[in-house]
Amino acid sequence: MIRNLAWSPRRLNTLATVGVLLVCLNRAVFGDETGLAIYPDRIDLTGARDRQSLVVQMTTPTGETHDVTSEARITLTNEAVVSLSDTLLTPVHDGESELTATYQGTSVTAPVSVRRAEADATLDFCLDVMPIFTKAGCNVGKCHGSARGQDGFRLSLFGFDVTGDHHRLIDEMPGRRINLNRPEASLLLTKAIGQAPHTGGQRFDRQSESYRTLVRWIKEGAPGVAAEDPAEDSASRESRVVAAGLELMPPESVLVGAGASQRLTVRVHYTDGTTRDVTRLAAYLSSNDNSVEVDDDGVMTAANRGEAFVMARFDSFTVGVPVIVLSEGEPREFVEPTPHNEIDRIVHQKLRKLRIRPSEVCSDEQFLRRLCLDLTGLTPTIAQRERFLSADPSTRRSELIDELIASDAFTDVWAMRLGEALKVRTSNQVSYKALLGFHEWVRQQIATGEPLDQLFAEVLASTGGTFDTPATNFFQIEANTLQLAENVAQSYLGMRVQCAQCHNHPFDRWTTDDYYGFAAFFSQVGFKQSHDPREFIVYDSGSGEITHAVTGNPAEPTYLGGGRAELKGRDRRRALADWIVSDDNPAFARNLANLVWAHHLGRGVVEPVDDVRISNPPSNGPLLELLGSMLIESDYDLRELVRQIVNSRTYQLSTRANETNAADSKYFSRAQVRRLRAEALLDSISQVTNTVDRFPRLPSGARSAQIADGAVSNYFLTTFGRAPRETVCACEVDVEPNLSQAFHLLNGDATNDKVLEGGVVESLLEEGRSPADVIQQLYLRCYSRIPTTEESSSLLAGLDSDDPRRGLNDIFWALLNSKEFIFNH
Repeated sequence: MIRNLAWSPRRLNTLATVGVLLVCLNRAVFGDETGLAIYPDRIDLTGARDRQSLVVQMTTPTGETHDVTSEARITLTNEAVVSLSDTLLTPVHDGESELTATYQGTSVTAPVSVRRAEADATLDFCLDVMPIFTKAGCNVGKCHGSARGQDGFRLSLFGFDVTGDHHRLIDEMPGRRINLNRPEASLLLTKAIGQAPHTGGQRFDRQSESYRTLVRWIKEGAPGVAAEDPAEDSASRESRVVAAGLELMPPESVLVGAGASQRLTVRVHYTDGTTRDVTRLAAYLSSNDNSVEVDDDGVMTAANRGEAFVMARFDSFTVGVPVIVLSEGEPREFVEPTPHNEIDRIVHQKLRKLRIRPSEVCSDEQFLRRLCLDLTGLTPTIAQRERFLSADPSTRRSELIDELIASDAFTDVWAMRLGEALKVRTSNQVSYKALLGFHEWVRQQIATGEPLDQLFAEVLASTGGTFDTPATNFFQIEANTLQLAENVAQSYLGMRVQCAQCHNHPFDRWTTDDYYGFAAFFSQVGFKQSHDPREFIVYDSGSGEITHAVTGNPAEPTYLGGGRAELKGRDRRRALADWIVSDDNPAFARNLANLVWAHHLGRGVVEPVDDVRISNPPSNGPLLELLGSMLIESDYDLRELVRQIVNSRTYQLSTRANETNAADSKYFSRAQVRRLRAEALLDSISQVTNTVDRFPRLPSGARSAQIADGAVSNYFLTTFGRAPRETVCACEVDVEPNLSQAFHLLNGDATNDKVLEGGVVESLLEEGRSPADVIQQLYLRCYSRIPTTEESSSLLAGLDSDDPRRGLNDIFWALLNSKEFIFNH
């Protein structure tokens, strides 16, 4: 069972967790365990108002799940302790009991504990009232949560400013919005139930739990939230009982047929160890209504075949679970191809759930070209092809992988990729000398096989001159504190936290506290000029704080998905660097592994690769976990991770689809046809035409993949989407084909002029080769294959037998403009 449990980074002392924790307790993969399951599998009721709804789910041997909550027989061993009404448990007396659910002869049990059964605590504005506004849609952007509010009343978006919301309810219109003397006459209530005119319409009725809760809260004096004292010590703040995490169950479902349903149950965890059922208070959302719809009560209903991620939001937490919908009558058997390694086994497990059969393995020639383009950014030479095809068929693929991974071209490719992640480029602040030093330092780290975690940590903690300590250029490139923090979160962790600068992220776990707490790590970065005006010294000033935009207080350094930093005299950036690459933070390894995977498979397990959030889940969660663990276990060895990926059957699949995977573009059941990156396309054109390119400050013949400066480009590279490295966003690399690219290849100097300049056809003819042999040589250069009989005969028929040179040059030009050359496949 996979639990989606999002913990607040502010409560680490109590719960010892990090970020969004996926706790794998039982079944990690559909079909690996069958039978009956009850959710939650342990019930703890605290206080007279506590409740817990139950869900009973059956998993069949072939992986389908069925909601059997209504059909199961549920019994209790001690009804004096707890009461059961339908599927809702309520406390009676303190004590212990055991709940048993039985369905078709199979039983499952869950312990039940009741404490303080007669205690009826005062309602809490943050924990009890604010969720009602979110559930009813009052604080969303199109209602009172907009920047200007609605009809004169404004709430913070999704409740990020609890203190401010309470002030606006109580103090802005005293006695009107909240009437302490006549609670039922409060405008807050009369509008919500439709008794008074309300632009948003009726949100709930008098009989609802939301209405009863608000009435009681007002009768109790409408208490708010105690203001946090800046002078209060950390231990006192941590002792406050607040929501710490959210749990959505069942953790996964496979529904068969339109109309199949599955109810959900949602439980919040508090920092004092207690829990509470908030199924009726949570707000629900489906990432794909075409496949799965979810209603306000947390009941999912299947629609069309596909997969969705169903999310629940409560307090500042958003969690989700994957749901697969299959059509009635689909074949249930899955014949697993022989896996090459653990990657294939995990991919096949996901495909089994989806009833998708992977494609066959690609041919040796296809593999050769694909691998050379991915690992070196170049098409294979004819000599490479001959050596490869003449080698032992049982080992030649793995041997080629080892050969290319050890090449300088591999180093160039990854120096380029990491240069994009670290924004290696000149600017008004960064001189070319400093930039070149940074690039060469990154390249040297890759060439010598330095662990990636050490490379990234050294950048983050670096101090010194931008000439003598090249890694410090990362801070010179972006000196704005908030932008720097956002860049680090995105490039190091794959997390886009920009949204949380102004309000809690609506579809992720990040709050404004998280944002400013993370930015605080960079508030003491200092700069001073060296004796050389082109060089700057980056140092830690030891002073300077970030002011929280909502509270107005200095923000304490807080790890994203972690807790407040215990600095104890340590430099802030060094503490952050140590935490980011530590075992306590698996997000770093997963992010790097996802980037490497995306480079070779055409898309990430999380896509876009730098947009990790609850509402953008991985297409295969166990695969992402595996890749991250592989990177950690190899001591962050880039080459070893690449070796594992490209040796997998999954990487070596054909692009040819079968009847089950034709529509698949995200589960890696077949190879994707990918347009070459700008650098690989230009370098390959130059290679096959025997021409050289000239780039500023590089020797003649240098490859575009070797350009150190993101600010340097030419018309071809810009047209085909080379990243300018103005941001760390992966979206800067554009591999989508467009009309401008087609026109440039057809009419520009990239192909026509290079065909004539290189004189390949002329050289082959001068060697005494026949037109048929020249055509074969051109095919081998461009496609790494010989032409078919039909292709050869058709092309020969169009040649002038007396002077074939011009026609052969036209054929060469056509091959360079073909999809087979421009795309990796």
